[in-house]
Amino acid sequence: MSDTALRTLSRSIIRGLAISLLVLRTPAFAAVDFKTEIQPIIESACLHCHNGKNEDTELLLDTLAGATADTGEGPSIVAGDPEKSSFYKRTVLPAGHKDIMPSEGAPLDESQTKLLQQWIKEGAKWPADAKLEVRPRVDFVKNVQPILETDCVSCHSGEHIEGNFDISIRESAFTSGDNAPSIRPFNAEHSAFYTSTVLPKDDEHLMPPTKEGGPLPKESADILKLWIAQGAIWPKDLKLKTREKKATYPNYDDMALVEKIHAQIVARAKEEGDGNFKDYASKVPQTGADYSMIAIKGGTFQMGSPDSEAKRGKDEGPQAKVEVAPFWLGKFEVTWNEYEPYMITTFERYKNGARKDYDTKDGTVVDAVSGPTRPYADMTFGFGKQGYPAICMTQHAANKYCEWLSAQTGHFYRLPTEAEWEYACRAGTTTAYSFGDDPGQLGQYAWYYENSDEKSHKVGEKKPNPWGLYDMHGNVMEWTADQYIANYFEKLAGKATNPLVRPDGLYPRAVRGGSWNDDAEGVRSARRLGSEPAWQQQDPQLPKSIWYLTDAPWLGFRIARPKEIPPVEEMYFYWNSSTGKR
Repeated sequence: MSDTALRTLSRSIIRGLAISLLVLRTPAFAAVDFKTEIQPIIESACLHCHNGKNEDTELLLDTLAGATADTGEGPSIVAGDPEKSSFYKRTVLPAGHKDIMPSEGAPLDESQTKLLQQWIKEGAKWPADAKLEVRPRVDFVKNVQPILETDCVSCHSGEHIEGNFDISIRESAFTSGDNAPSIRPFNAEHSAFYTSTVLPKDDEHLMPPTKEGGPLPKESADILKLWIAQGAIWPKDLKLKTREKKATYPNYDDMALVEKIHAQIVARAKEEGDGNFKDYASKVPQTGADYSMIAIKGGTFQMGSPDSEAKRGKDEGPQAKVEVAPFWLGKFEVTWNEYEPYMITTFERYKNGARKDYDTKDGTVVDAVSGPTRPYADMTFGFGKQGYPAICMTQHAANKYCEWLSAQTGHFYRLPTEAEWEYACRAGTTTAYSFGDDPGQLGQYAWYYENSDEKSHKVGEKKPNPWGLYDMHGNVMEWTADQYIANYFEKLAGKATNPLVRPDGLYPRAVRGGSWNDDAEGVRSARRLGSEPAWQQQDPQLPKSIWYLTDAPWLGFRIARPKEIPPVEEMYFYWNSSTGKR
């Protein structure tokens, strides 16, 4: 055999060994780590069915106690003995077997089942602090291949391979690259292939680079992260090819549309004059749904809670003197009567909410405003509809509802700022609640954990605050326009006028008021909370919906309307503050 042939054979053996170590994860070299290797498999392939919220299963895999409990046929996991562990044995049954796990979707990959087998052999160690959450299961062909073929293969394959990283086939994707391996199964944070996609726009190592259309959308980067965390499963003998980028979804809801809506609002204001700053009741023009607004005179107040307030949070101070301009605020939380006709329509929509049948020549400004795609479940969660607060919408959906309503009415509606919300909630008071400091009176004013029966209730059933606003404490939490930051009051520096923390990321956003699911301290006037991805964890879609929060049935919103009409750029900001954020 020639030297060249020997070298070729040697390289082939080395590559084959590398693939075995990286893809099949031969576990003789290191103990299996539950959090990085086992937890992602359970969360994506098992937990959808085997969790504490599913009443149709006896096998619970969200805790060690549940996983090792006797379900009638012995423990599902027998530490040290995979062959006696039905949890493992059911994952290696033939495809199509009635008892195979997972019961839905493709069987687990061999690399995943071998990992489960070795983990059980090693004692099935399950850390006490491990918190499992339902996560989408990534399918390479459906979820990952389109991203790689659209954004990666053109530069990382063929004769001129950038960075010596060839991603066209499984073998080279796991072994090539200047800093190989670029993909480390079960370890996204140490996979340069993923980490390079979430670098700042001006970073020279960003992939794909800005000049090539980078960075990736957050949804695509999240898919790659989940794919690697779940083992970077890549079907054998599948070769990727470059595909052209699809045209982006049309966006009729752009600055040009906002300029038209702004012009309508300015024209109506001229017709009404300056003498209209008072409470009013109105109807949504397209649907006839009732809504009412309370006129809130501008003023100065002490925002936040004093050190002496019981159960206060660290993010509620130090108190600051804040000035707020006059505005209207919804007398009630937005109800399903108002919101559902916006949410559910007969129109086919793109994922960004643009109507597929929209005619740019004949379509109205209302028709051009993007709206939610059809929900895949009952978003009322059985709590009630007529007269009940709308729930489970993202902040983006709430923003777009405000734009949709504004386009019909000729009034500028948006979410209130944190400062406006607390000013209106306090209604001139300085106590923990708008009625005083005694939580014993809370049941007269709020639906909260003690009296709610663990669900929301019709708006306006409790007493209003001194300014005539209902359900400012409890019932459902309410979106505000601000990014949530823990050091909010430090940013105010003791005094501010119409403060707003302009969002620079999707999470966290500020919500206020507490809900039916909160104890008394959670519905105080100063209580603050930031949104988090867990509010959408059971959404099975990839990417996650921009319209619905599957795990936030305690969250809604109410609308605000500033007395002074802002510039068109500010309107655009309020209605699009979540668009394109990561």
